[in-house]
Order: sequence, then C-alpha cells, then structure tokens
Amino acid sequence: MALKKKTVTGMNDRMPREMEVRDYLIQLIKDTYKTYGFQSMETPCVEHIENLTSKQGGDNEKLIFKIMKRGQKLKLENVKEENDLADCGLRYDLTVPLARYYANHANELPSPFKALQIGNVWRADRPQKGRFRQFVQCDIDILGETGNLAEIELILATTAMLGKLKFRNFTVCINDRNILKAMAAYSGFKEEDYDEVFIILDKMDKIGKDGVEAELSGLGYSKESVASYLGLFDEVSPDISGIRYLNEKLGGYLNDETAEGMELIMSSVDAAKECDFQLKFDPTLVRGQSYYTGTIFEVTMDDFGGSVAGGGRYDKMIGKFTGQDTPACGFSIGFERIVMLLLENGFEVPKKGIKKAYLLDKKLPRDGILKVLDFAKSDREAGKQVLIVNMKKNKKFQKEQLAAEGYEEMIDCYEDSIVQM
Repeated sequence: MALKKKTVTGMNDRMPREMEVRDYLIQLIKDTYKTYGFQSMETPCVEHIENLTSKQGGDNEKLIFKIMKRGQKLKLENVKEENDLADCGLRYDLTVPLARYYANHANELPSPFKALQIGNVWRADRPQKGRFRQFVQCDIDILGETGNLAEIELILATTAMLGKLKFRNFTVCINDRNILKAMAAYSGFKEEDYDEVFIILDKMDKIGKDGVEAELSGLGYSKESVASYLGLFDEVSPDISGIRYLNEKLGGYLNDETAEGMELIMSSVDAAKECDFQLKFDPTLVRGQSYYTGTIFEVTMDDFGGSVAGGGRYDKMIGKFTGQDTPACGFSIGFERIVMLLLENGFEVPKKGIKKAYLLDKKLPRDGILKVLDFAKSDREAGKQVLIVNMKKNKKFQKEQLAAEGYEEMIDCYEDSIVQM
C-alpha cells in the first residue's frame, strides 16, 4: 500500500516562514503575560473521557477525538454503545484540563493562581478558513480570585499583547450571563428555556433581529415575550449607561452586584488600558460554553470580521472535581486566527541581530572549514544568526534566496580568501 504524503484533513504542515511568526508570537505572549504575573503550566493532551463528556463543553463535546481502550480493557463482546469503546480522548480545549489540574494540585499552588497555558487541542470539526482540527490555544486564567480584579487583569493583559502586535480597530465586547438570564426572565421566558433562547440570540450578528424573532416565534414562544425581549436590546446603549438602564429596568430580576461589577470592570479597563481599542457592553453576547457563570467577553477585529479572543467566568467547574466551588475566570486568544492575520498582512518578525551566511567552496580544505567554524562561533557569541552552507553552482541565485530569507552578510569562502580572513 502506497504511503500518503498529504496531511490528514484539518491538519497542517508548517513551513519555516510561518513557524518564524508562530515562534515569535508564542514568545511575545509568554513575555507579555508574565509581566502580569501569570505562570506557565502544562496539562497532558489526553484526558479521561468522563471529564471531556461532563456536559461542560457545549457542542465541543460532539467533536471529541476518542481513544479506544487498549489490551484487556477492550472487550468487544461487552460493547453496547460507542462510549464503551473509549476511556479517554484528545482535549478539545484547555479549560477542562486546567480545572482538573487545579483540583489535583491546589495545595501546591499560590492563591489566587494566575495560569498561562499554551498547547494543541483537537476537534473533529469541519475545516474552513481559520479553523482546523488540530490547533494551538493560548489561555490565561485566574483561579481563586472572587472579585472582578480577575476580569480586569485578564482584559488588560490580552489587549496589551494585541497592542504589541500593532493591531488596531479591535473591540472588547463584555456581558454577563446573569444579565442574559435577567432579561429573559423579565420578558416571561421560563428558566428551562434559557439555553434554547440564548442559542438563538447568539445568532443575532448573523441573522439579525428579524431572524431571531422568527426563530423564537417558530418555537412557540408567546409574541408578548418575544416582543418584550427584543425590545430591551433596542433600548440599551453599548456603554456603562446601558448597564445602569438595565439595572433599573429589570428591577428584582438583576441584582445590583452584577451591574456594579460590570461598571467596575469597564471603568477600570478604560482607565488603565495600554493600547487603543473600543470597550463595548453587548447584551447579545452569549458565548456558547455552558460552563460560564458570570462575566463573559470577546474580542472582535474589523480586519478579521469575527472574534479573535474570548472567555469569561466559570465558578462551578472546579467544584465538579472537588465538591467545592472555586472562583475561576479565563481568556483565550485565537492563536491560529492571529497567525493567519499576521501572515496575510505581511508581518515581519523584528530582527534580533544580523543574519550572516558563509558559503563554502567545495574545494575548501579541512583547515579552512575549521577556520570558518571558528568565525561562526565568534559571530554567534556576538549575537548574530549564522548559517554555514555549501556553495552551489548558481551562486547568484543562491544568494538571492538567502537575501530573501533575511541574510544581510554573505561571505564566499575559498581557500585563498580564508587565508586572508
């Protein structure tokens, strides 16, 4: 059987040009987030199947790459359904593994714990532009912080990193799941209907208000509830005054603590931000994962036409492992989408030292090669990036290729020239 040289669908080979950008971005992320006190940690790419199918990951749980049981554990005669074949799977995000990690190591970690995790995740999704089956996620999370300082620092750190990449025209949208619930309750929807209502509301940016109205009405919800619900969105401004309006309008359905927390987050971020961006209160923001319990946020970018980062508060997840709820809040950037934007815009990695190439003539003797190696050693100690390569017949074309790769100095190494160097 012939071997296949193409990648599996949804997986990518990475060329050197892209890897240069990816490596630079990862280092920038680490350096930026560490200035905010975040600490690197890591979890395995494989998790127990019970953790991955705990109804916390929303639709992502339908996209798990499951791993079959091995050896004696795999008894086909006992298989009644798909889950009987698998005991673990590839992680579909970094949040569930982080919750397990914290539950397992909380006594060894500082409180609050500011976690930075970068790693591959896998989803059996339909590949499209900017969406793959294997991709890198980059998360920062603050665990054990009860107040809104967590949200403030997460937003400031993430936007500071985007600012260092010279991104402009991006918006941080912010909402709270408690506001979503209060608006639905005020409009007459039952609590058991919230998830269905929010799933439709989440389509607002794609199908518009009329589309949301049509879908809600089509599911049999009363015209009065639908009209009241959608009318609220028409009356809310995308700033702090919109939060104050809802706090007054919704009365007992929304507690003052939620509204005051949102005000604190928005005013603090606006005062302390390190780069220029828009901060917007968006009552239509839902975020699909069912584990969110409070504040949710998302970064949208005009140049991309969609979100490039998102997150929120998930105070109930760690408690599913420990039996005791732990405050938790996180922000994840769309690493692959940002890389794609950088590449499409011709981003150049800032130079760190001169790139220098030594081209060796094929007749160069052993002593000459040793001398070049010694020169290269000195150059590297001086901070230069050095390439030693055999000279090709078409030296002109070879040098053009090296110049395109950023090599500023190129030394032809013949026996006579080495003696004089």
